[in-house]
Formats: sequence, structure tokens, C-alpha cells
Amino acid sequence: MNKASFLAAVAAAVWAALPGAAAAQEHVFKLHHFLGAQATAQTDMLEPWIRRVEENSGGRVKIEIYPAMTLGGTPPELVQQARDGVVDLIWTVNGYTPGQFPRTEVFELPGVFTNDIAATNLAMHDMFESDLADDYKGLKVMWLHVHGGQAMMTVDRNVRSPADAEGLKIRIPSRSGAWVIEALGATPIAMPVPEVPAALSRKVVDAALLPFEISPTLKLQNQIDYYIEGADKTRFGTTTFQVSMNQARWDSLPDDIKQAFTDASGRDWWAGIAEPWRRNDDFGLKVALEAGKTHVKLTADEMRAFLDLLEPVQERWVEEVTARGIDGAALIGKAKEAVAANASR
Repeated sequence: MNKASFLAAVAAAVWAALPGAAAAQEHVFKLHHFLGAQATAQTDMLEPWIRRVEENSGGRVKIEIYPAMTLGGTPPELVQQARDGVVDLIWTVNGYTPGQFPRTEVFELPGVFTNDIAATNLAMHDMFESDLADDYKGLKVMWLHVHGGQAMMTVDRNVRSPADAEGLKIRIPSRSGAWVIEALGATPIAMPVPEVPAALSRKVVDAALLPFEISPTLKLQNQIDYYIEGADKTRFGTTTFQVSMNQARWDSLPDDIKQAFTDASGRDWWAGIAEPWRRNDDFGLKVALEAGKTHVKLTADEMRAFLDLLEPVQERWVEEVTARGIDGAALIGKAKEAVAANASR
């Protein structure tokens, strides 16, 4: 053996001896999402989950994160990217592809979401196989979740009654959000969240339905004056999200690697990720207050005026999904029961 061959053999032996080194490239996945690398979703949710999967696999799995649409496309294309196998995994807002996840949409409705993130996540977990799975053809869902709920964040109008919202152009994340805004006599403008700062600057919108947690990431405290929510953090509905894998890629995995993902994404995980979303929602409000912005806490009576006006949103949703062969009224009832059963756990 010549010197070069000997050194190559030694290097290969050293590499193979490193824990997990040879196995580290055995199953490599690309995870694509629409927010920046410093967003709560990545630092406090996706990265910890990835560590769990990789540790469970004994180093045989490597998941690479590609934030801010760095693999190309736009946020509404993420679901199709996963279904087509362009990427392996996605984290996205269900509402960016309107109408594709009608059953899961029930958890976004005012009156179904009750400000309890963990209870809503667990309700989706408990109803997934029986009621929601048909929404996700071509995808293997790792988990679903919601955020802290849609607060109303306005540039310069203090909204304390439905009449105060009339005429505003308000960014919405989903079609259920659009129905909320239309019920208030305002104009809904759909757009992915990364587009909100530019839309505010160009006066395309006057306000946005968003959780407070996103405000520091997008520096909205530089554009928004009023951060509005109801008593006890009551919000105007919420948004559902998914972390999903291409179904064919999932089907190709050996059972022990599937188990690494399954164990990392169990019921405890669905419940536990509520904590960072709530914590960061509180932090987002703190940043706004430190910037001199106004936190408007509607009284119970003031919020009731909004919720009463929004009751037809549920009826509209039932009509929409019933036309697609889904028993919307039964799904609302079941979702409310599941949320209540998991409350304060």
C-alpha cells in the first residue's frame, strides 16, 4: 500500500469510528417553510422537534431546514411542493391553500377556538384519524397546531366595537378570516404573513389579523399603533398549521425510522408546543408596549358584541362544507366537545 492509499484508509477508518458519522447521511430530509430562521416557529418548535427525531434515530436521520422559501416558490405553493416530492417536509399555514383543508378549518372558527392553544392542538390530535385525515391526501402529517389566536392590529384606529372596524382593509390569513372581516363590514385582503410589512407601508391594508408573537419578527411595532384583543386573551378565531411529509417518502422509510418520527411527534408534543407560542405571544406584546404602542383589552361586553356579530361565520362555514359532502354542524359540535375535554390539561 502506498502512502496516499494508507492515509486514505486511515481517514476512512477514523470517520467510520465517529459516533453516527457513517449513518448521519442515511436519511436526509429537506424541511421548507415561509418564515425567517429567527422566527418562533423555527427556533422554538421546528428545531427542537428535529433534535428529537435525530436523537430517536440514533443519528441515522438528518433534517435540514430551509427557511424563508429559500428552495423557491411562494408560501401558497408549500403544500404542493410536499405532495409532489419537491421537498420532503413542510411547515405551513393551511389557509394559504384555501379550501384544501376544510375539515381542519373548523378549529379556526370563532366560538370553536377558545384561547386554549394546547386544548385545540389536542382536539385536532384526538380527531385526526376519525375526522380530519381526508384533508391530507398525499401527505403524512407529523403534527397540526394553532397559534395564540387572531388579534386585531391596526395602524392608527382604536377599534372597540364592530362599527369601528367598518371600512378598514384588513389582512387575513385564510378564508375563515375573510368571513370574519366581511361580517364586521371591513374588506379582507389575503396575503402570507411575510408580505404584511410592505402592505402596511404601501397602505394596501390598514390592519391585520395576527397573533402578537409575529410582531417582533416583522418589526410591526414600527408600523402598528393598536394591539387589540378581548378579555382573557379572547381572539377573533385562529389559524391552523401543519408539519407534513411527502407520503411517498414516508412510505419508503424503514419501520424504525418511521418510529423515530412518530415518537417525536406524539400527543405530548402536540400539547407541549402550545407553551412557546403563548410565551412568545406575550413577548410580542411586551415589545410593542416598550415601543410605546397601545394594548387595547376589550371588556367582556365589548367582545361579546363582536362574537355575536360573528356567529353567522359558523353558519356560512357549515353551508360551504356541507356542499362538499361534509357534515359541518356535526363537526363543529365534535370539535367544541374535544376542545372542552382537553381544556386546562
